[in-house]
Amino acid sequence: MAEALRRLQAELAQDPASLAFLPLAEGLRLRGDLDAAARVVLSGLEHHPNLADAHDMFARILADAGDFERAADEWSMALAVDPRHGGAHKGLGFLGYRRGDLDGALDHLELALAADPADRSVVQALQVVRSAAQAAAQQPPVDVGSGSPPAPGGAPAVAPAESPDRSPAAVFAGLEGGDRGMLLLDPRGRTLAGGLRGGGGRDVADEVAAYLAGVSQEAERTARLLELGPWRWIAAEAEGGTLHLSRPVDDALLLLVRDRSVPAGRMGILAARAAEVARRWLEAQRV
Repeated sequence: MAEALRRLQAELAQDPASLAFLPLAEGLRLRGDLDAAARVVLSGLEHHPNLADAHDMFARILADAGDFERAADEWSMALAVDPRHGGAHKGLGFLGYRRGDLDGALDHLELALAADPADRSVVQALQVVRSAAQAAAQQPPVDVGSGSPPAPGGAPAVAPAESPDRSPAAVFAGLEGGDRGMLLLDPRGRTLAGGLRGGGGRDVADEVAAYLAGVSQEAERTARLLELGPWRWIAAEAEGGTLHLSRPVDDALLLLVRDRSVPAGRMGILAARAAEVARRWLEAQRV
C-alpha cells in the first residue's frame, strides 16, 4: 500500500490537477492519517470544486474524525452537484441513524441503494434501520415527564416537543436538516427557531425570514382575491432544490429546503412532521 501511495503522490506532484488525489486521500484515510488525507482532498477541491466524489471523500474523512456536522455539510454539497450520489446518500443515512432520525436515514439509504443496487453495505444498513424503525413504532408513547428513550446508535432522542424549556436552537433536533434546512418565523419576518444555510454554508436565516414575511402577505392577498380561502402551503422547485412554505399556526410560518432528490410526496411528509413539532413548541412558549 505504501508503494501505491508513493506513486499517487508522485503523480499528483507532477500534475496538481490530477484526480489521483481521490485514491491518495482514500489510502491515507484507511491508514488512519486523517490530517494528511484532509490536506490532500482540500488541495484537490481547489482544482475540482464541483466534483461530488471529492466532497464525499472529504465528508468521510470528517466523519472518521468525529466532525459529523461538517461531514453532513460536505455530503449535502455532493448532492447539490449530483443529487443521485450514492456515497453522499449513504453518509447522510448513517448520520440520520446516528442521531435517531430513522425516517431521514431510510430516505437516504433507499436513494443510495437506487444509485448502487449491488452495494451490500447499504442493504445491510437498510435492514438495521428498518428493524429499528419497526421497533420504535411498537413502543408505547413516552410521558412528557419521563424523558425520551435512547435512540439507535447511542444518539439522544428528540426531547418531547411539549417541554416549555426547549431552546429555539433545539426545536427541530432529530429532524434531518433541522439546523440548516428548516426555519420557523413569525409573520413579521423574525426568526423563531431552526436554521437556514445558503451556498458555502453561509447563515441566511434572518435574510430569508425577512423576505418570507412579504411572500406570505402576497399569497394571502392573492388567495383572497381569487376567493380560494386561506392558503395552506406553497411549494417551489428551483434548479438546486425544493422549497416548502406552510403555516403550522396562524401566526407563524415554516420553511423547509431540500435538494431535488427528495420526492414531492416525501417533502410534504417532512413538512407535516416539522409543522407538528413547531405547533407543540409554540404552544409550550405560551403557557
